[in-house]
Amino acid sequence: MAALEVGYLLPTRDHAVRGDHDLEPFAELARRAEALGFDSVWAGDSPLTRPRADPLVLLSAVAVVTRRVTLGTAVLLPALRHPILLAHQLATLDRLCGGRLVVGVGGGFPAAGTEAQFAALGVDYTRRMSRLEESIEAMRALWRGPDAAFAGRHVAFRGASPARPPARPQGPPIWLAGGGETALRRVARLADGWLPYPPRPAAYARELAAIEAGAARQVTPALYATLCLDDDPGRARERLRVSVERYYNAPLEAVESIQAMFAGTARAAAGWLASYVEAGARHVVIRLAADDHHAALERVARDILPLLHAEGVA
Repeated sequence: MAALEVGYLLPTRDHAVRGDHDLEPFAELARRAEALGFDSVWAGDSPLTRPRADPLVLLSAVAVVTRRVTLGTAVLLPALRHPILLAHQLATLDRLCGGRLVVGVGGGFPAAGTEAQFAALGVDYTRRMSRLEESIEAMRALWRGPDAAFAGRHVAFRGASPARPPARPQGPPIWLAGGGETALRRVARLADGWLPYPPRPAAYARELAAIEAGAARQVTPALYATLCLDDDPGRARERLRVSVERYYNAPLEAVESIQAMFAGTARAAAGWLASYVEAGARHVVIRLAADDHHAALERVARDILPLLHAEGVA
């Protein structure tokens, strides 16, 4: 079994909703996460629905101030971008970070805000999933080498030769978000990794088994999880509520019914994460519900990572 890896989501959305548009702190947070022993640093994507700093530009800055950590998007929305331009950007970023890039992608959560975002950018919302699939296939064709060709419903090209190939011959690995039968089939058919957020470990185990039964390649099983740590579980719950409702503009109860979220002590959080590891997760991406991310990073590194190691899961 592969060793567990633990990543950290940069709080780009949290800063934006508080009206803080200074980007310099993110590079320092990434550096600190690497120094504290985290395995990866991630950035989310949403230009209009839940706006924040552009993840590819931001990760380019992170690439030059880190040396070891994996850099990832959690998650990118390829359907909003032309695949030739996106493949070019990702290849450049992969080369800039020395082949440390993981491209987490999704279609966008079905909601009125997501639909409005697609409409504003002139992209048919109802075809976002087929655009997502074509984008993956088209980008891989471009990354394989010169004179690439692709013909789909939404995009077609021939003789395309991007100026700079990615660091790895086949391009960076692509991880897909999503749950449910249709999404799991898509993961099994197209993805190098799976980055979901089911609220219960048992559901994670069932869906992972379904992916592995039909996977066309080896798939890295990951998890996107939100943590709010406090020695007082009740206070942690209230802090989680403030963070989540500010982030998603929706009630905590609605969000936690579909997403993996935990509020409580560090020891209890480690046990909760371990239950997903037992269900098969091998890369956990942590979104911290916190106002002071430097302090929260230190706490996870001090109080959670050692517990996971002690239990033999990291």
